[in-house]
Amino acid sequence: MDPLIRLEHIVKVYPPNVVAVDDVSVGFRRGEIHAVVGENGAGKSTLMKILYGLVPRDAGRIFLDSRAVSFRRPAEAIANGIGMVHQEILLVPEYTVWQNIVLGQEPTRWLGRTDVARARKLVRQKIEEFSFSLDTDARVGDISVAARQKVEILKLLYRNVSVLILDEPTAVLTPQEIPQLFGELGRLRDNGHTIIFISHRLDEVLRLTDRITVMRRGKVVGTVQTAGTGKEELARMMVGRDVVLTSRRAPRQPGPPVCEISGLSYADPEGRRRLADIDLTVHAGEIVGVAGVEGNGQLELVNAIIGLIQPTAGQVFVKGLEVTGLPILARRSLISFVSQDRARMGASLGASIMENVIMTHHRLDAHFSQWKGLLLNYPFARRFTDELERKFSVSMASRLAPFSSLSGGNQQKVILGRELLLESPFVLLDQPTRGLDVGSIEYVHGQILRIREENRAILLVSADLEELFLIADRIVVLHRGELVADLPVEKTTMEEVGYRMLEGRARAS
Repeated sequence: MDPLIRLEHIVKVYPPNVVAVDDVSVGFRRGEIHAVVGENGAGKSTLMKILYGLVPRDAGRIFLDSRAVSFRRPAEAIANGIGMVHQEILLVPEYTVWQNIVLGQEPTRWLGRTDVARARKLVRQKIEEFSFSLDTDARVGDISVAARQKVEILKLLYRNVSVLILDEPTAVLTPQEIPQLFGELGRLRDNGHTIIFISHRLDEVLRLTDRITVMRRGKVVGTVQTAGTGKEELARMMVGRDVVLTSRRAPRQPGPPVCEISGLSYADPEGRRRLADIDLTVHAGEIVGVAGVEGNGQLELVNAIIGLIQPTAGQVFVKGLEVTGLPILARRSLISFVSQDRARMGASLGASIMENVIMTHHRLDAHFSQWKGLLLNYPFARRFTDELERKFSVSMASRLAPFSSLSGGNQQKVILGRELLLESPFVLLDQPTRGLDVGSIEYVHGQILRIREENRAILLVSADLEELFLIADRIVVLHRGELVADLPVEKTTMEEVGYRMLEGRARAS
């Protein structure tokens, strides 16, 4: 079967000498779901942005239905039936669903005024045609992330695109929302649409797609049929070596309590209960995983422990010291913290890599200062940065390069390395592998298991149940701000934890 879209010998070089896409040729067929996978920085998103007209190519040709095309901007791609849904949702929160969908292509009547009745009717027809469950008149700021993603897709279908490029569409979804999205994508494929699915989640890729193209370091390693391809083979193609995809957690007896949380409660400024009487203990040499559907108190629990919010009741102790009322810096000698939002909370993208590496350390370690604390000890800071680069295998051009120049995986290695080098007894990890590829995830898991062997206590918040079952010793479940389960991993199942996440109670026997 001839491909609907054919990319031939595509090259993209970013100054001065970063080859993002290196002589890539690939084809996408009509009516298929085709995944493009690879490690962070492999070139998959850049390749799709070239196809969509967001990024100019330096060499190569693009063919659509055997016709040579060259899109200079996304509007030209959309006019030719190609649309892209980005990982960051780009909608107007104050507008309704129908207003966002027709925005820029509103049906009009006399004097160019928007024909509201016709616009709402057209949107309803699209919703029904593709069996999307959406309220036409709902305000986008009030609907779930999954529903907003449907609005993004419908916005393109309203413009009659036949090719949908989805960039990490499940990264912002909960495990319970993903099957519904996959069902909708399957129906689109069955209606003749071509779906190009950029992802690093191999289980999802194997469940959803017809074919898979693997990229590594800007090149195409190969394209395979999904049927008959295994997770281990894909991981090997992506990383260039065998990747450990099974649990490496060795049984061990936990030590004394390190973090003790007693009666922790929190109500937001509007008076809504977010945490309710949480009791939780994390022991030395133990990884406790926190599971829950997003928005059930996980973020508030993390923020209360690290000091970003003040609980309305309860206490937090680390190594016997009550930290509930302490400022954040005072807690940081006891708590290492990796935030779920590395761009806003975990790093300064515009600052240098070295400046990001020494954050917090320069306030807690006297070796970083000289002249009675008036100046930074640059030689020590450089040596410290070099040590982190070596210990955590960070790939960087220069310690003075901006942090934003690092790939997502390397950014996370810097943040994780910085926090682990604090050598604090309690490690708080909030979604530490979100958005990472399979090789980077394997590395982060290895580091978490290493600090467990160092007898440090780890509280790991993750939306990925498979991750929790791979490395956690216990899993606690939050439901509507309450801790509804505390389960040893060996004595429970993903199905049981998933049920508790949704229902807040054990499944009836």
